[in-house]
Amino acid sequence: MSDISSTLSLRAAVYQHVVADVALIALLSAARVYDEPPRAAAAPYVALGGVETRDLSGDAAPVQEHLFALEVVSREGGLAEALKIADRLVRRLDGAALAPEGHSLASLAWRFTDSGRAADNGLRRATVSFRAVTEPLG
Repeated sequence: MSDISSTLSLRAAVYQHVVADVALIALLSAARVYDEPPRAAAAPYVALGGVETRDLSGDAAPVQEHLFALEVVSREGGLAEALKIADRLVRRLDGAALAPEGHSLASLAWRFTDSGRAADNGLRRATVSFRAVTEPLG
């Protein structure tokens, strides 16, 4: 079994799956997908959000649930751009068969999308939330 935690492994697999999507990169006008966006990151971009991980283990096997989000930041002018990018993320990840290192992905499902203004800077944002369940390999 790998020494990488299920949370880190899932996060890396999600990142790789998202940056490999040509349609998403076209919506972003470049490969602007970040773990932590640079201070002067040009919008639109996607940032990996927080992760909440819980142990769901039973008698049969160790299992972990991960609730995680992807944050979309877009330019001024309404929510259309942020929502198009959010929709693409849902289409790309909902039910995807990812292969996190050292773990098996039992399920990956979209939970909800929340959108609105991003503080007072005139930008828009959308938060796309997912639920994943992983089990360690071997």
